[in-house]
Amino acid sequence: MDIDWQKTPLIPAIAQDFETNEILMLAYMNEEAYSLTLKTGYAHYFSRSKQRIWKKGESSHHTQEVKDILIDCDGDTIVLKIKQTGVACHTGRRSCFFTSVMQDKIILDQEVNIDKIYGAVDTLYHTILERKNSSDSIKSWTKKLLQDKALMLSKIREEAEELCVAIDKENDEQVIYESADLLYHALVGLGYREISPDRVKQELARRFGMSGIEEKENREK
Repeated sequence: MDIDWQKTPLIPAIAQDFETNEILMLAYMNEEAYSLTLKTGYAHYFSRSKQRIWKKGESSHHTQEVKDILIDCDGDTIVLKIKQTGVACHTGRRSCFFTSVMQDKIILDQEVNIDKIYGAVDTLYHTILERKNSSDSIKSWTKKLLQDKALMLSKIREEAEELCVAIDKENDEQVIYESADLLYHALVGLGYREISPDRVKQELARRFGMSGIEEKENREK
């Protein structure tokens, strides 16, 4: 059965261990990601948060070698039978399905230290999203900011001003400290809008090699 990409441009792709049948993760594919998967033999997905194609393991090197691809009866969902190298989940767990609703607890331990895989920015962003989506009552400054947009916006403005003052009048250590504060609050803002910092990196990459004057002129067109 062929996939009708005109009808369904983005389809769910379930990654399942080819030996144990354990379901490891769910992601999405567009036609390009599907074609790359077939061509290379390794799972490629379309990230809705990053808005781009990504190869599983491109940062962590925890790749998924595809042994078979199964298409459902409607032709709009696939199962990838894969050989997982390392872990499947960005949290460092083997599977993305590690929270039991019935038991109300985490049932899989972290196997890999993600701080050694992902950069500080990506790790912090995922932590912010976890705070945003958590249903527990644990007090968190991050969650308070996410629940109070006016407070969040005022803190971003405040931290930007404090960084300006530090750059103008204070020592290097204070500039670094205020930069970290501003970056954290900016990431909370991205988390509020659910915009991956990877998209900011993509924008910076797009501008690379372009002068500031050219970039500004392009924005104003």
